[in-house]
Amino acid sequence: MTGISEILVLILLILCILIIPRMITPNPPGKMKKARQSSRVSTMKMRSAIVLSAAVIIISALWTKPWQGHISMFIVTGILPVASGWSFIWICSTQKDKNL
Repeated sequence: MTGISEILVLILLILCILIIPRMITPNPPGKMKKARQSSRVSTMKMRSAIVLSAAVIIISALWTKPWQGHISMFIVTGILPVASGWSFIWICSTQKDKNL
């Protein structure tokens, strides 16, 4: 009997998740706040930087072969440049936000 009650509870939860949000009325369109442009919007530069970071790590891994015991060389040529580059970008973006 517990199997049936667990199934009924799951059905009840799913129905509540689907039905209750439709019952709640949304805010009137006149009172909505203007959406501020998010700083997390992916720009072309950011996408390019992410792809470049992945490429540097993959090329470094193929070149140094860390699975054969060259892990320190992989860290120096692959992980360290990517981590320092993203750290620099993070520091510069923090300074930019404070100036606003």
